[in-house]
Amino acid sequence: MSRTASEKTTQWLENFEAALAARDAERAAQLFAPTSFWRDLTAFTWNITTVENPDGVRDLVAATAETTDASNFRLAEGEEPDEADGVTTAYFTFETAVGRGSGLLRLTGEGAFTVLTTLDELKGYEESRPKGVGHGARKDRVTWKEQRAAEIEDPRPYVVVIGGGQGGIALGARLRQLGVAHVVVDKHERPGDQWRSRYKSLCLHDPVWYDHLPYLPFPKNWPVFAPKDKIGDWLEMYAAVMEVNYWGSTTAKSATWDDVDKEWTVTLDRAGEDVVLRPQQLVFALGVSGKPNVPVIPGQDVFAGEQHHSAQHPGPDAYRNSTIVVIGSNNSAFDICGALWEAGADVTMVQRSSTHIVRSESLMEFALGDLYSERAVAAGVTTHKADTIFASLPYRILPTVQIPTYEAIAEHDKDFYARLEKSGFRHDWGDDGSGLFLKYLRRGSGYYIDVGAADLVADGEVKLAQGQVVELTEGSVKLDTGQELPADVVVYATGYSSMNGLAADVVGQPIADKVGKVWGLGSDTTKDPGPWEGEERNMWKPTQQEGLWFHGGNLHQSRYYSLYLALQLKARQVGIPTPVYALQEVHHTS
Repeated sequence: MSRTASEKTTQWLENFEAALAARDAERAAQLFAPTSFWRDLTAFTWNITTVENPDGVRDLVAATAETTDASNFRLAEGEEPDEADGVTTAYFTFETAVGRGSGLLRLTGEGAFTVLTTLDELKGYEESRPKGVGHGARKDRVTWKEQRAAEIEDPRPYVVVIGGGQGGIALGARLRQLGVAHVVVDKHERPGDQWRSRYKSLCLHDPVWYDHLPYLPFPKNWPVFAPKDKIGDWLEMYAAVMEVNYWGSTTAKSATWDDVDKEWTVTLDRAGEDVVLRPQQLVFALGVSGKPNVPVIPGQDVFAGEQHHSAQHPGPDAYRNSTIVVIGSNNSAFDICGALWEAGADVTMVQRSSTHIVRSESLMEFALGDLYSERAVAAGVTTHKADTIFASLPYRILPTVQIPTYEAIAEHDKDFYARLEKSGFRHDWGDDGSGLFLKYLRRGSGYYIDVGAADLVADGEVKLAQGQVVELTEGSVKLDTGQELPADVVVYATGYSSMNGLAADVVGQPIADKVGKVWGLGSDTTKDPGPWEGEERNMWKPTQQEGLWFHGGNLHQSRYYSLYLALQLKARQVGIPTPVYALQEVHHTS
């Protein structure tokens, strides 16, 4: 009689637990298929790392089994394993010496194909609902308002987070729930102002179900695609409700590490006044990018009109009767071109290299719909479950998962892509055909989640020019093709440098060099040189500089990975040993 899916997975979990208990790395490795992947988020490695094949499993177990002391592997309560196409998929829970975790197993006839293990909480430091106001009469009572004021102004925060966008605020909320003294500093006065300050037409291009923040999901009447000012208002409300210790109008001037006292000296400009803090942990939470990348072009000092990077673009209203050249063909370029066209400007987009475009509706239907959509919610796929499934796919195999998705999109939208091609627009599907998500992870060449502006290019309403910009004259932009574009305004939608550069401005170039490149998988594709890392470089995990961390990404990444970063910080705060397996090697920016 063949065994049920539940029996198969229960037996595998029991065998895995027994191998770990015996500290038998070879026995554990034999439970994995010849081609297999184990992705661990903090539970075993105090790191975010993926090992591949039995050899990788053998090394990880040999290095971590003793200190992790994992046990009590069980099928997750209320989750029956699923079996399809020869693969059994099962959710499970487990414990370590210091915490509780969960994971997802994909099991084949050859053994485990993929395993995800995540640390969900620390024993003795579980998140719980506070009692709040203590009833009864007492002298010298401290009110909630007085307590909050003292927390915000705490002169000795354990963590300083530089950057108060969605990443910094999400991390602040996690730290607050874990009882970690922190302060989130941002140059903007209020949380959300960094969204409010961007160009007028900015909105979320991915759907609401993908974008919830920790603890407080968007309400059911929230729009699928939210405009920037609505997001700004939400972030301000979120920071207040979640009691994030936010210092606005504050800029980090410098930070130096004391290797004896194991603390940073962080000098801040807080509304014009220098303030010095001495945290033990410093986190850069600066989104997905670094400094605006403005190319150096001959004639920029000659050009008589206005020039600015897309990060400083104020919106279309001042340019209604202007002739605009937008250099670039990514998300920002399309958004800005579309808004300028709506305002009546004469707009030309300069495409310097090929761009991947996917229509937002198709992205929702084909790429995200099974996990992050109304139909997913109706099918019982919670945000946590969707995140677990998403995280359980190792980056190495993501192309094989994504390629069929984008092949389906290409077929579904073939008329749209034919119109784009006819207009002369150069379109690509990524180096290996894997589409948008891998481009984003690899920090590859441009992409655009189309919310309407691509039709303007396809129809010629927004003019298209191809080539490299070689010179600006007093009133035009010259390309290497010989084409000369009249311009009153030049907008550089030319992307951003590595976050490493922003860190260097605060901690100094030697420490930035010690850490190395931030973001990218090492996939050896466009703009993502090898070697292969298997995870995003230096994100949400220990770096070569003790006490220095990087956090950020889109709303999804800010939500999901903030938990694992917060748990790593909490463990260090309370003195839990955190031996790091496979510390990130140094690869410098290119």
